[in-house]
Amino acid sequence: MSRVGTVVLGPAGAGKTTFCNSLVTHMQQIGRNCHIVNLDPAAEAKKYEFTVDIRDLISLEDVMEELNLGPNGGLIYCFEFLLKNLDWLEEEIGDYNDEFLIIDCPGQIELYTHIPVFPTIINHLTRNMNFQLCCTYLMESTFVIDKSKFFSGTLSAMSTMLLLELPHINILSKVDLIKDQYSKKKLKQFLNPDPLLLEDGNDDNLLANKKFDRLNKLIANMIDEFGMVQYLPLNVNDSNSLTTILSYIDDVTQWSENQEPKDPVDEGLVPDEEEEFE
Repeated sequence: MSRVGTVVLGPAGAGKTTFCNSLVTHMQQIGRNCHIVNLDPAAEAKKYEFTVDIRDLISLEDVMEELNLGPNGGLIYCFEFLLKNLDWLEEEIGDYNDEFLIIDCPGQIELYTHIPVFPTIINHLTRNMNFQLCCTYLMESTFVIDKSKFFSGTLSAMSTMLLLELPHINILSKVDLIKDQYSKKKLKQFLNPDPLLLEDGNDDNLLANKKFDRLNKLIANMIDEFGMVQYLPLNVNDSNSLTTILSYIDDVTQWSENQEPKDPVDEGLVPDEEEEFE
């Protein structure tokens, strides 16, 4: 029996909750059990109800009202409270063996790039509760329009990879929003970030400020030297896109290796390279 899941991270507006709901729909269609674990104390259920909801323990609205804190301070307080009550999380998750957990997290990236909140939670899930987890980090595809913004977002993804020390899948979300501006061939250049993307001379922000241009090139080269940040494209309206991403998640969490033998099923769900972006 396997205890597996994915931790869905990324900046606000990247489409994390939409991705979680779309992944649930896709997994239900292929006959797999899954549950959403909500770790955002300000979130409300959308398409699917939360199996586990941090708001049953503490909510951002209550914290802000009772302690007169702002959103960011209140969010940090909520997670500090959760860290003191990890036994609650363990009890709520219970014995979900052979069922997939989708852990939806808030969009304040400082929670997993600057302070050790999520590393502590993840260590508890993996070491104390024997979960095999991977991180899916979403970045909005519209970032590719502003290359300096794209490399800044990629730097945040790299920082998250280093801090969490989990198998990591980076996702370029909402690719359907830029399909009229970027061809499949042009978008592929961003899936494996290349410093040469800054050399096309079409970015007004870089042309206007030489120091800013030099800083971005140094960041891009550092990301290139790190050599571990790549993206998968996500279109939540395309089942092939979700199938491909789920296959990567299953691979890094070794989900299929922990399953009991079953009757052969029809394969061919994963699209070939030319179909991935449709």
